[in-house]
Amino acid sequence: MPTECSLDRMEFAPAEGRAVAAFDGGTITSDAGALLLGATDRAIDLVRRFAACFVDHRATDQIEHQVASLIGQRVFALALGYEDLVDPDQLRHDPVLAAVTGKLSARRAGCAPLAGKSTLNRLEHAPAGTPTRDHKIGHDAGLIERLFVDLFLDAPATAPAQLVLDLDATDDPIHGVQEGRFFHGYYRCYCYLPLSVFCGDPLLATKLRRSSSDASAGAVEEVARIVTQIRARWPQVRIVLRADSGFAREVLMVWCEANRVDYVFGLAGNSRLVGEIAAELALARAAAEETGKAARCFKDFRYQTLDSWSRERRVVGKAEQLVAGDGAPSANPRFVVTNLMAEVWTAPALDERLYCARGEMENRIKECQLDLFADRTSAGTMRANQLRLWFASMAYLLLAALRRIGLQATRLARATAGTIRLRLLKIGALVRVSVRRVTVAIASGHPWQRDWAIAHAALVAAAS
Repeated sequence: MPTECSLDRMEFAPAEGRAVAAFDGGTITSDAGALLLGATDRAIDLVRRFAACFVDHRATDQIEHQVASLIGQRVFALALGYEDLVDPDQLRHDPVLAAVTGKLSARRAGCAPLAGKSTLNRLEHAPAGTPTRDHKIGHDAGLIERLFVDLFLDAPATAPAQLVLDLDATDDPIHGVQEGRFFHGYYRCYCYLPLSVFCGDPLLATKLRRSSSDASAGAVEEVARIVTQIRARWPQVRIVLRADSGFAREVLMVWCEANRVDYVFGLAGNSRLVGEIAAELALARAAAEETGKAARCFKDFRYQTLDSWSRERRVVGKAEQLVAGDGAPSANPRFVVTNLMAEVWTAPALDERLYCARGEMENRIKECQLDLFADRTSAGTMRANQLRLWFASMAYLLLAALRRIGLQATRLARATAGTIRLRLLKIGALVRVSVRRVTVAIASGHPWQRDWAIAHAALVAAAS
């Protein structure tokens, strides 16, 4: 027998004799910070440009939700922390999310302003190229890939003198029987192996790939496309590629050397390479034994593999001796291969200042996967999962733009997407909707209101 209860008045443990709760607060949202996302979108025009990469063949007179509204809803929801398509069913009537997507009310009676999971699911399964009978919304993958670079190029006011592009492959574990499923021996799981290209914070490319492929598979094509697009806007910019040893492949290095692109790649060690720095390893060991601290020496030399390289190349070897808890040194030799000149980049600077800085890219990948759900590739086909990856990546770019434009003068200038969401976006507020305006009343004691106001002012200025 169901319990009889009242929603009008509920008594709780009293504080000074008073504690009553009731569901009579009116329209309240937990996502008032979505207004900042809307302001960021107006500053960089992300949603409209992303929507232009899709084609809609639905009957115009029967459409309730335009493509731009659907895309805005999905990208904003990801930025707000809603990872699954089941979440929109609870968000269809949220007034703040409706306001930032530009659709406060439905055209037809009895319909919610925002789309539910079924409509958004059809969007995520949009076919590449011409829409089909069952999927009337299609997408142009080439336009989407170009948009990532266009958004990056539109950010700075002047062309930079040099760009460092970071390449990396990472595991994206899958737990079903998705298309392209393959067991990866290194990661010890079934996964995809997406390729990412970053330039600092901005994401320039994210390509879903089967994990049965080499870490560098498709890298030449992606780099060639990105470099061509960058040089069409900034012909004189110097470009440096940076990646780990998985990308130290002859085909990629030859392409860089033929196209005025510098590179610095990690190089997997072998007995010949270790032999080249044997004297430096001995010197570093002696220093570590004397001081009890880690020591390192560097050697700059020319090297060519026995059969896979077509020419000699500059290699920098780091002869490092680490000191364990018992004080005994242990060798940790490392190598990088580069076409940068020794007169410009000495061996220590090349390794410590340039190459090791690529570790920051790992933080950006973690931000995309952990905070924006880029690893939520649970659709059945690789095409749909690639679209999911692009949606999550657009949500990352939206929050990265908020950080770059709105938060540089605040305490959150280097905060992660998850911290920005917690501090500025997930805010409860009372919403009043009238004929003239939507009023969002946020708590007067909110601890981050000054940063919120600074971000809003900067975003409005950027959009004007």
